[in-house]
Amino acid sequence: MRKPVVLITGAGGEIGHGLVTRLAGSGSLIITLDVSPLDASLAPLVTREFVGSITDLALLERVLAEFEVDRVFHLAALLSTRSEFTPVTAHHVNVEGTLNLLEFAQHQGESHGRPVTFVYPSSIAAYGLPDLETKMRASAVTEDQYAHPTTMYGCNKLYCEQLGHYYARHYKQLSADAIARVDFRCVRFPGLISAMTLPSGIDITTPPCGLCARQPSRTLVCPSAVT
Repeated sequence: MRKPVVLITGAGGEIGHGLVTRLAGSGSLIITLDVSPLDASLAPLVTREFVGSITDLALLERVLAEFEVDRVFHLAALLSTRSEFTPVTAHHVNVEGTLNLLEFAQHQGESHGRPVTFVYPSSIAAYGLPDLETKMRASAVTEDQYAHPTTMYGCNKLYCEQLGHYYARHYKQLSADAIARVDFRCVRFPGLISAMTLPSGIDITTPPCGLCARQPSRTLVCPSAVT
């Protein structure tokens, strides 16, 4: 019998460290998928650790066969700087890898008969304001404004937002019996720096203005987005 679990891809990154710790503390059973082994401090907190790539379909099939995944936190990505130097690889990992995970979530939902919550961290790199004058004039913008990214990473993120919307709202819309089983949720993060871990990459789109070590913070997310 398959075990109900939470899947975290890219669990060894900055967000992943905090997420694994938080979910483990709440009693969730966690499986992880990362190209590198987890830190020794995290490994005891997870039920199963898979070392591999989100582009490996055979590996995802193994996970599908062994576990019943209720939630996916898809953190794995090739970040901005490397994406600019290797745009084809960035597309392969960030877009095709995300598509693999969306298909995985859909198949999981079909298997256990209920939607799989799919949490996707996008980026403000999805915006593309052309110059400083426009930025100053625009002030706060909505998620649909200036959606013209100028980096490969931003292009990848924006496209994957649309893929998630498709899987959640329009999946196989011409089929008479298809049922969307992906509950896609997304937030556009700025540049993130953890107080607990070393950065795994540099986001060239959002240079940090300061560092806050171990300081309390507020979550500015509507409660309905996390229910």
